[in-house]
Amino acid sequence: MRLRTGVIIAVALVLVVAAAGVWRWTARPTSPDAAAPVTAAEAGVQARAEPGPSATPYRDPRPPLTRVKPRLPSFTAGNPNGRAAVPAEARAADISHPTRVIGDGTPESCTSKAVVAAVATGGVITFSCGPDPVTITMTATAKVRNASPTVVLDGGGKVTLSGGGKRRILYMNTCDQAQGWTTSHCDDQEQPRLTVQNLTFADGDATGQTVDGGGGGAIFVRGGRLKVVNSRFIRNRCDSTGPDLGGAAIRVLDQSRDLPVYVVHSTFGGSPGLGGVCSNGGALSSIGVSWTILNSVLTGNKAIGRGANPARAGTPGGGSGGAVYTDGNTFTVRIAGSIVEDNQAREGGGAVFFVSNDLTGTMRIDGSTLRRNPSAGFETPGYPGIFFRGAHDPTVVSSTVK
Repeated sequence: MRLRTGVIIAVALVLVVAAAGVWRWTARPTSPDAAAPVTAAEAGVQARAEPGPSATPYRDPRPPLTRVKPRLPSFTAGNPNGRAAVPAEARAADISHPTRVIGDGTPESCTSKAVVAAVATGGVITFSCGPDPVTITMTATAKVRNASPTVVLDGGGKVTLSGGGKRRILYMNTCDQAQGWTTSHCDDQEQPRLTVQNLTFADGDATGQTVDGGGGGAIFVRGGRLKVVNSRFIRNRCDSTGPDLGGAAIRVLDQSRDLPVYVVHSTFGGSPGLGGVCSNGGALSSIGVSWTILNSVLTGNKAIGRGANPARAGTPGGGSGGAVYTDGNTFTVRIAGSIVEDNQAREGGGAVFFVSNDLTGTMRIDGSTLRRNPSAGFETPGYPGIFFRGAHDPTVVSSTVK
């Protein structure tokens, strides 16, 4: 009888121990993806209660969980649905071997002074301002020296250059002797070749900058070459009146060998309240310059001048090209894979104002959408939002213009 009782007790103890092991195994998830939540204690050393009157420490054999900081929204610019082919010369510049780096890895090291000095020196320029987006408020306009063959400014999608609503942000003028006189044909020299990419230009203001012709709240260029890739332009400004003054974001006068300015995968405005405002060309403006605008977005920009060009009697002039203002003789404008909508012109061309004085210029729109671009004064019949005077009617292919 005692033997039988002992056997029963032994079996009972085995069952209790087994049950305790099962409880201990099933009470915790088998992997971080299991249904039961992973507590903070389970991420490292934790105390596990054992059956009985006392508890013994238990070390989880799994490595501690790594708490990953949520990623910030990625930098996006341009029309993600644009399908226009981008030629090799219009693509982003190679920055794998930068000439100089602005910053030492901290936001505080990325200053206006550092940007001005780097742009004046030239070369391939990148930023090291830390892991998070940073805004650098410019206390002076960064100016390209005309002896620089190449200037590439790449923000890595994290850098905003701000004019603070007080000044133009970036300037290149091959005919400005203060930046170095390098040729007798300054308006047609091949360099500098300026590329801005993966950057945001915000709150630039060129109001009152009339010595160089005015305009270009964010960027002013004369001569050399300009290319804009994967960049954003928001809330830029220039003078509110003037018959031939414009380009709240970009103003260009002359390009080497009449080659086009490339604007690729970039956004001007993009949301209500973010667009540019100027007398003409709420986003872009030029005289005698060709543009190739690929897979980009131009929305919410305004031409607010009054009196058109030439200015009507008793008016200061302006008000044309809600998004794009172009004037001159032989030049071309191509808009492909892009969205141009909700721009406004107080006079003509809510979307695009195009005047080729000698009737040689041409315009082509393909794979694009132009809509809701009111022209309060005038536009070309059959082309809503466009005022066009050139060699022949605009060529429209696989596009919506309404």
